[in-house]
Amino acid sequence: MAGAGVGTTGSGTGHAAQAGQGAQVAGATLGGTVEQPASRVINKRTAAWIFRMGFARVRNLLRSIPAAMPNTLPLERLLARAEAVLGRLEAVLPPPPQLPDWPSAVAFRWRKSNGRGWLQGVRHPHPIQLSDLENIDDQKDRIIANTRQFVAGKTANNVLLTGTRGSGKSSLVKAVLNEYSGKGLRLIEVDKEDLIDLADIVDLLDGRPEKFIIFCDDLSFEAGETAYKALKSVLDGSIAAPPDNVLIYATSNRRHLMPEYFSENLETHRVDDEIHPGETTEEKISLSERFGLWISFYPFSQDDYLDIANHWARQLGVSDDVIAASEREALNWALSRGSRSGRVAWQFARDLAGRQKPAGKKNK
Repeated sequence: MAGAGVGTTGSGTGHAAQAGQGAQVAGATLGGTVEQPASRVINKRTAAWIFRMGFARVRNLLRSIPAAMPNTLPLERLLARAEAVLGRLEAVLPPPPQLPDWPSAVAFRWRKSNGRGWLQGVRHPHPIQLSDLENIDDQKDRIIANTRQFVAGKTANNVLLTGTRGSGKSSLVKAVLNEYSGKGLRLIEVDKEDLIDLADIVDLLDGRPEKFIIFCDDLSFEAGETAYKALKSVLDGSIAAPPDNVLIYATSNRRHLMPEYFSENLETHRVDDEIHPGETTEEKISLSERFGLWISFYPFSQDDYLDIANHWARQLGVSDDVIAASEREALNWALSRGSRSGRVAWQFARDLAGRQKPAGKKNK
């Protein structure tokens, strides 16, 4: 009878483990958190729960055995000590990540800790508007048209914004979010290091009523990095069809996202140990080609730079007289930075506004 009891207990523990694993998977799908496949390690809290369920079944079994059996007391003590250890283990474990509160935010970040990823709402998204972006009218028209189609439930393309630094690529994506967030558009920012989690993120978003833009800022890959393969798979290449409510918008200073070398153009020559160097080039170009819409940005002229600086200065409360008198100063500021980008114009405007005396105060 004792042997049969042990066998029944083992089976019960196995069923409990299977149920615990099923609960873990269900929690990951519904709760917005995903255990990362790279770790392949069962969460400690879930393991503690599984053991506790197994011990509970053994305890109930022992209580059903007649009290005449003298060997149950040591096992009872062992189970009590094991349960105490598990309780202490649960006390030091970090709390589970909070569930995504979809109605509370329009922008989210993908965060990771201890091999677990979750979506964290952004409390204060950047308030920039499309009207704040000057001298990039063609770029605005193209991305607005694509996003409008997407929000309306029509077909649209993934977007790659490339070009000179500080020309408004990231700002344009943020402004598009502010323009269409009232129509159900949401944005999720994903760092380059977390691109291996893209498939898990897409699974979380599939079936939601909102439209999601996965935003990868300043995206580029060095030789030897493999995270770009996960991006290629989500863009186009996975056996699973991409969901209709997810697009990827990425910005980069590199048009092909990966470093290119002059030697790679010499396909008829030997390049290191590569037998077919031309195929390596095709591998690099194939990533950027999976973005259906390319939007290019170019350096600003001097007049464009001054227009942008003046616009931001007015937005920050600087008077027109001060703006007109600071033109030479604005040009010197750009000269010292070696760039006439929109970012440099914004930085000059902030400096100019900060040096103005507050209204209504007199010098002492």
